[in-house]
Amino acid sequence: MTLREAKVGQTVRVTKLEGAGAVKRRIMDMGITKGETIFVRKVAPLGDPIEITVRGYELSLRKADGEMIQVQPA
Repeated sequence: MTLREAKVGQTVRVTKLEGAGAVKRRIMDMGITKGETIFVRKVAPLGDPIEITVRGYELSLRKADGEMIQVQPA
């Protein structure tokens, strides 16, 4: 399952980061790494952006970035 597929109000754990180069680095710079717990706060009606909470910080991700983050229910 990807972060994009996670439901609003769900807490998930990152299992794998896909992608390479600058995109993967940008995701990791946000504090999203393997094993990190993410709470999905809000998803816009068309799926872009996805608002999440990571390590106490509220972040917005693009739909394409959410597809690169593999997660499982926490």
